[in-house]
Amino acid sequence: MERRRHWSDEEKLAILKETTQPGAIMAVVARRYGIGTGQLYTWRKQLLRGAMAGFVPVELTPAEPQGPSLEIGRIEIRHGNFTVSIDKLVNREALKLALEVVGELER
Repeated sequence: MERRRHWSDEEKLAILKETTQPGAIMAVVARRYGIGTGQLYTWRKQLLRGAMAGFVPVELTPAEPQGPSLEIGRIEIRHGNFTVSIDKLVNREALKLALEVVGELER
């Protein structure tokens, strides 16, 4: 009987980041870590929903807007009970992952 592997939040994020690399194949990444592709999809959903404490990095910002420039180009994706807000300074890989996860939730 195999013991379940406990993955730290940092390990999960690192593995998920690998899936966002150009040409990455989910099955290959999953196999490399000895997990199923379903586990990767579950982690991606949890990442987007923020369901796991400490899984999503949080940056506190002042309540006052820094200026109107961040509002220009702002995107909000609303799905069920969550909203993904993206400003023009978003990391391209993070945006790709967020859109892929939202697409998975639609299925």
